Amino acid sequence: MKNLFEIKNLNMHFPIVDGFLGNIKGYVYALNGVNLTIQENEILGLVGESGSGKSTLGNCILRLLTPTSGEIIFKNENLLNKSKKELKEFRKSAQLIFQNPFMSLDPKMKVYDILKEPFIIHGYKDKNEINKKIRQIISLTGMDEEVLERYPHEFSGGQRQRIAIARAIILSPEFIVADEPVSALDVSIQAQIINLLLKLKENLNLTMLFISHDLSIIKYISDRIAVMYLGEIVEIATKDEFFKNHKHPYSEALLNAVPTISDEGKKKIILQGELPSVQNPPKGCKFHTRCPYVMDKCKSESPQFYEVNPNHKVKCFLCE
Repeated sequence: MKNLFEIKNLNMHFPIVDGFLGNIKGYVYALNGVNLTIQENEILGLVGESGSGKSTLGNCILRLLTPTSGEIIFKNENLLNKSKKELKEFRKSAQLIFQNPFMSLDPKMKVYDILKEPFIIHGYKDKNEINKKIRQIISLTGMDEEVLERYPHEFSGGQRQRIAIARAIILSPEFIVADEPVSALDVSIQAQIINLLLKLKENLNLTMLFISHDLSIIKYISDRIAVMYLGEIVEIATKDEFFKNHKHPYSEALLNAVPTISDEGKKKIILQGELPSVQNPPKGCKFHTRCPYVMDKCKSESPQFYEVNPNHKVKCFLCE
């Protein structure tokens, strides 16, 4: 399958500024040497604990943040070399669905104006075509045209997220970053939004990076799964391969945290403690401070990716 994105050795280090003079006293190491491909017309699920760098990676891919170093190759062109004008053009092709539908919509704008705004920003002039497109998209997201004359506060969380999704796809992008798009919604509504995203993916031929900490949702929606820990990708595999044959101890711990009916007597990895400091990450393998299988070299050497099979790579000495 053809790659839409190739992320190569991506680093994002936020400076910590001290006092009035603005001296840099350290860095937050949010992303550390991330290597990843996103294939055309797939949903890549990105999973990990809060603070592992998932949203930062999504924002870097969309160039809402400028990485410290590395490459983001989109259709054989490095986005880090693009001018502001070129990035504006790129954003017709790549959009973001935010986590919180209560915060991501302007409360002073009617839904029609919210959906019209991307056309204004990108210089579209044909009013009839804009009106036609807005009505098509609002219908595609399962809402009636009467919502266009109402304000965001008049809607439930699920309806607001449908509006946010409509805004994200209004310019017919190829790529969507969905940043925990259902975590702020009631469980009863989550399935509706997930099924809507799957429908839109097929109907509009979308490629998607779906960020979540919920493995049951990731299992339902994803084609491939990437696991992130402390700013690094530690395992990546197809969905079936990941759930049947995961190899990284962190992946095992995440899966063990998912409640199941028939897990009595099953040995589980329970993660001890919190994520280490992103200002002073551990040397060697970053997971060694919490890993039940830690070896001496894990504390001083950083593992490379080992290929379990062509569709499954793991960053762990246990797979050596």
